Amino acid sequence: MSRAPVIGVLALQGDVREHERALRAAGADPVRVREIEQLEQIDALVIPGGESTTMSKLALADGFMGPLRSRRAAGMPMFGSCAGMIMLADTVLDARADQETIGGLDITVRRNAFGRQVDSFEADIPVTGIEGGDVRAVFIRAPWVESVGAGVEVLATVDGGGHAGTIVAVRQGPLLATSFHPELTPDTRIHRLFVEIVRQVA
Repeated sequence: MSRAPVIGVLALQGDVREHERALRAAGADPVRVREIEQLEQIDALVIPGGESTTMSKLALADGFMGPLRSRRAAGMPMFGSCAGMIMLADTVLDARADQETIGGLDITVRRNAFGRQVDSFEADIPVTGIEGGDVRAVFIRAPWVESVGAGVEVLATVDGGGHAGTIVAVRQGPLLATSFHPELTPDTRIHRLFVEIVRQVA
């Protein structure tokens, strides 16, 4: 792909503008996705951080869930941060009984696993596939990954504190997910990794 990949940011709820900024800096052409028809006009999709229950309800109410699943099943690369990770997970613990996800990532996640808003924190963590040193990870009411399937690559864990060894970034084929919010820092290396995944798939 010689042109800049067109990467949508699902604009149902969450930190859309921050992902747009990071994607643009990473060499992509970001598009704010508000209409189902736009899913056919993009090369990949970012599902931003926000509130996963609200995001799921809006996706169902607006008719997005089916088309999102279809595009994911057809091989569209997708990247989910925080709530976006939950939206891509096959199994979610501590979720509402009626909460649905896009699925595709063979992982089990636990919502708000690191605690409430007051328990938010930042940490420097190494991420597989990212050169140049540790990534500054911002955790806000973040989920974590409790288990992964055989086809899932663990990219990062929390190394210190009471959560040492906890999985916080994964990849399965064209799907990428982080428990943390890379869009809330000036570091665009996670987004650059996703742009490279999109180019490889294309």
